[in-house]
Amino acid sequence: MIQGLGITTVWTFDQQRTKAFFTEKLDFEVRDDISMGDMKWVTVGAKEQPGVEIALMSLDGPGLDPESAEALKKLVSKGVLGAGAFRTDDCRGDYATFKARGVEFVQEPKERPYGVEAIFRDDSGNWYSLTERSEELDFSKDFG
Repeated sequence: MIQGLGITTVWTFDQQRTKAFFTEKLDFEVRDDISMGDMKWVTVGAKEQPGVEIALMSLDGPGLDPESAEALKKLVSKGVLGAGAFRTDDCRGDYATFKARGVEFVQEPKERPYGVEAIFRDDSGNWYSLTERSEELDFSKDFG
């Protein structure tokens, strides 16, 4: 039986640069940084969530045929891939901290029906939601 999400993938032009983005700007920790022949396996994760990792997958690495690699490169460089939503207990505070560290925000914190949300990009162009959920929100009641 599935117990939950363990690893998700983020495509990157430069694994080491993206690793630095996550660790230096977002305060994530490195979980793996392993050379495996022609491939490098790099994962990071939020310190408060040890069971979930983000695999930083190179757009030039093995496993992608040239046509697929080019298609992914175009999508990532356009900034159209949303890589996920990070939960926070202080969206405005994290926004100020991350912005001061050089994180590019495409939307400053805004009130939404589900809470406060800001949108930022990583060093490759993938975008993420930074969301502080409303305490009174009940998805089963409000959206179900």
